[in-house]
Amino acid sequence: MRKTLFAIAAAASVTTACLALTACGPGGGGTDSHPSASASTAGQPSATASSPAATPGNGSGNGSGTSSSDPGTGQSAFALGVPSRTVGTKLVGILEITPTTVVYTKEGDGTTARFGTFAVITTKDASLTANAADEEPASAGGTKGGWRWIAADGQSVAEGNGSASKVRVSGYDGVGRIEPGTSQLRSEVFDLTPDQAKGGGTLVYTDATGAENRWKIPAVDSGPQAADVKKRLAS
Repeated sequence: MRKTLFAIAAAASVTTACLALTACGPGGGGTDSHPSASASTAGQPSATASSPAATPGNGSGNGSGTSSSDPGTGQSAFALGVPSRTVGTKLVGILEITPTTVVYTKEGDGTTARFGTFAVITTKDASLTANAADEEPASAGGTKGGWRWIAADGQSVAEGNGSASKVRVSGYDGVGRIEPGTSQLRSEVFDLTPDQAKGGGTLVYTDATGAENRWKIPAVDSGPQAADVKKRLAS
């Protein structure tokens, strides 16, 4: 009988220890949360940080994208023209980024799309704090910094892939640090296959903390600068 009681007590001690460990592990309240550095404007859904996707086609021109699913599929996205605030590169300053216009074209700035269609998206970047700020440079196919396009079927395409890096949109080619209280007009270009362009897509910007900002991009030319962008691409 005494041996039986000792066995029961030992089993209870093991169970209690296991429960204590479970409470301290993931989901048990023992891990520190990592807040997103991206803050949206009032009344808009906040941008969501997600794990990096599989490396998509890159800007070196050796691919247009992969068929791997984007891990952020299903996340909320802003509409074209809605601003979102995010931390600047190296965690310096705050940027307000507003994608304003999208234009689809087979040719632009004297260059023909390698995969079928260029998606040209213009943005307005404003520096909101006392420190000059800049966008996070592109890296790892856009999953660890910079811009990427998510097709309707989940394919991820980095900015400047294929022949996109050869396209310059004059007047929308701002680069470098943005001084406090000022803004720049910029553009992001993607070289897309017919399937990647079909139905529009989602524009994703990943900042220095890994947090993402997402915008839903229409499937047709849209935005107040569409006519101007087309004119500049044709010149």
